[in-house]
Amino acid sequence: MFRNVLIAAAIVAIGNSAQAQVPQGEQSSAATRLQAAKIDKESLSFNMESVGKLIETSSAARQIDSSKAPEAQDKRQKARELYKSAQAALTAGDLPKASQLLTDVRAMFFDAVRLAAPEEVTAKKLENDYRARLDSVNALLGAYKRVANEKGTAARGVSETVAQIEKGVAEGASLAQTGRYKEGRSALDRAYLVAKAGISGLRSGDTLVRSLNFASKEEEYQYEIDRNNTHQMLIEVLLSEKRADSMVQGFIAKAKELRAQAEAAANGKDYTTGVKLLEESTTALVRAIRGAGIYIPG
Repeated sequence: MFRNVLIAAAIVAIGNSAQAQVPQGEQSSAATRLQAAKIDKESLSFNMESVGKLIETSSAARQIDSSKAPEAQDKRQKARELYKSAQAALTAGDLPKASQLLTDVRAMFFDAVRLAAPEEVTAKKLENDYRARLDSVNALLGAYKRVANEKGTAARGVSETVAQIEKGVAEGASLAQTGRYKEGRSALDRAYLVAKAGISGLRSGDTLVRSLNFASKEEEYQYEIDRNNTHQMLIEVLLSEKRADSMVQGFIAKAKELRAQAEAAANGKDYTTGVKLLEESTTALVRAIRGAGIYIPG
């Protein structure tokens, strides 16, 4: 691969050198003649015919015909107009222009095809998003188990947290099997946040956190902000699924109050106080999460 890069670089260098030797007024015409020489008229004519069939009689064209999406119809009409320009350029002998226009026709037509089947495109994206999140959850679950092992098998609540994560993965898989990737992704999002919050909970307040060797209190403050954000997102997901009782609401209110105080301290460059207040805010969120039915360390 490195050899190919060197070869490509050499070709570019030779090209630049050759161009530098062409008089200023002749560079454009020389480039045009070189490009035209590389385009075979017979092959271009064949491609022109193939693209014509593509935009008029192919299965993709029929898909656009049956589509009710006006954007798809508009894009196809623009592709047709470009195609006519490409034909005219070919007839006039302007092969470089005809070739470029033909490339534009294909791009415009395939845009039309995508617009004619938005549901299929969206479904594929949802599936890809689901699988990407599944990979992230599995990675975090493995990391959670490793951190738990570092602390020893006596770490409280590890089995409960693992069960919650695996439950979310199983729910997501069940939904994905029926094509409900959006709902499956939601189940995985919850599992992801449980795993992330679980890891930070195991590390909170012990030598594992201190071993991170923060360069400054400000850097430690940013670390605690991330932990706090994770717990906030988790409680929001949990509360979207059911109503919170007064105890949970009380913990959330306390967490918000402490977070505001931490941010005020950080604005005054007092990051030591900010870190302390953020840790207390996150602890309140942990209690809220537990009250909402999910056990995580912390």
